[in-house]
Amino acid sequence: MRNETAVVLGGSVAGLCAAGVLARSFDRVVVLERDRLPADAEHRRGVPQSKHPHFLLNSGRRAIGEIFPGFEEALIAAGGMHLMPSMDAAYCENDGWAPRKSGSMTMVYSSRVLIERVLRDKVREVPSIEIREGVTVTGLRSVGAGAPSGRVEGVEYSTAEGEDGYLAAGLVVDALGRGSSVVDWLGAAGWDVPPQQTLDAKVTYTSRWYDLPPADRRPESWWWKHLVITPTQDGGDHPAEHEFLSNFFPIEGDRAIVCMGSWGIEMPRKAEAFEAAADRVRTPVFGRAARACTPTSEVHLTRSTGNKWRRFDLLKAPPVGLVSIGDSICAFNPFYAQGMSSAARSALILGEMLRVRGAVDLAFTREFLRRQRASLQVPWMLAMARDQAYDFATGTETAPAWRRRITARLSWPIFNAITAAGREDAYVERTFAQVFNLDRSLGQMAADPRFWFGVVRYKLRQRLGRTIVPGGFDDQRDPPGTDFTGYAGPRGASPSGGARGDDLVGA
Repeated sequence: MRNETAVVLGGSVAGLCAAGVLARSFDRVVVLERDRLPADAEHRRGVPQSKHPHFLLNSGRRAIGEIFPGFEEALIAAGGMHLMPSMDAAYCENDGWAPRKSGSMTMVYSSRVLIERVLRDKVREVPSIEIREGVTVTGLRSVGAGAPSGRVEGVEYSTAEGEDGYLAAGLVVDALGRGSSVVDWLGAAGWDVPPQQTLDAKVTYTSRWYDLPPADRRPESWWWKHLVITPTQDGGDHPAEHEFLSNFFPIEGDRAIVCMGSWGIEMPRKAEAFEAAADRVRTPVFGRAARACTPTSEVHLTRSTGNKWRRFDLLKAPPVGLVSIGDSICAFNPFYAQGMSSAARSALILGEMLRVRGAVDLAFTREFLRRQRASLQVPWMLAMARDQAYDFATGTETAPAWRRRITARLSWPIFNAITAAGREDAYVERTFAQVFNLDRSLGQMAADPRFWFGVVRYKLRQRLGRTIVPGGFDDQRDPPGTDFTGYAGPRGASPSGGARGDDLVGA
């Protein structure tokens, strides 16, 4: 593939990761980006979701680090924070605040705009990659549409100055996101349109950016850097805000993104309503934390959250010379923080395929789609497991009424049991962290007897009053900062199970 050009459509996370792997196999890689890219970590029109919190899962961190060595170190040097959530975050769960203790999972916290800026810096270090800004992709050119020998040969575009252009390409990567028009262009040219799997659970979330108070003026109770408030599981009468999944999410520059989201509930759009809603979240700690900070942005609301998978792998004759990664092929409910990591994982698969197979032919395309499907099924199963529980969800993947009822009834109790068991069973905690980070699939966890042995054993200990680590600290009070790592119970004895644990703080 040397002496050929690869073209990437879109210069966001998925496109930049694709460019990084393409540069190892093509002499020239051209990234076409509609926006003018900022020099620093700033929002831009093409990435409206950058105004909301973004988690870069461990599998995504590793994948990007393989594509761009030194990425994580550069992100931290630019202000990203390497934290251990189980120690640095306060979690308000079903029965109150979870205990603080050491765990196996770490994360790098930062804004989406900083992640992209660091990625752009890494891309610009690669001489064979050219980023063309202010360029709108207008179509594809292909031959033999729909036939096994058919392939995409190049990309049509227009510049901000109104000039039209064409780039011949040995490979085109679609990284245009949810709104990609590539499928429409292929259909107009005579290609079969790939079937789509969809599920929209009517998730809406709203965010606002804040400056933290100076370190010497923060409350003594602020040992935490991240607050997570899960939805209530109380079926009784309560404010709508108790149904919110809420985050006080730390980012670089002593700032935080305050975010509230829900399934099927109208969310606040204006600043006054946003602050009032934060005050009504089921723990007062959340609203107090937001009011202790200084708002620096408007309220940003997003509804484009449906799961959608364009199944190119099901086509009898997929277009050769074209691959799609990121949201352009599989977009997830953003609540589950899977998008960037899934895109980076797909880019790694593409890079390995190019290195091993060489020629971009039909066999290459089918094998890539097969391997990409296996990778995407891991986050897809996680998204379906939760979003299929809602009666108001729409799409091809809606579940039968009986399964919705079972999912709605069991999903939270199972989650509660897993997280509680993980406090005392390192294998359970590590396995669940691997699933969350896309290192293991939900199916693998479900079929793991050791994992479920740990969960059931914990539930039995709980019934017998033999659990060790206390939990359920009063969510109307500040989360306790006591470190329960290695905790053996008060005065070395096993505490009675089921206690709220508030009297054990400092034990």
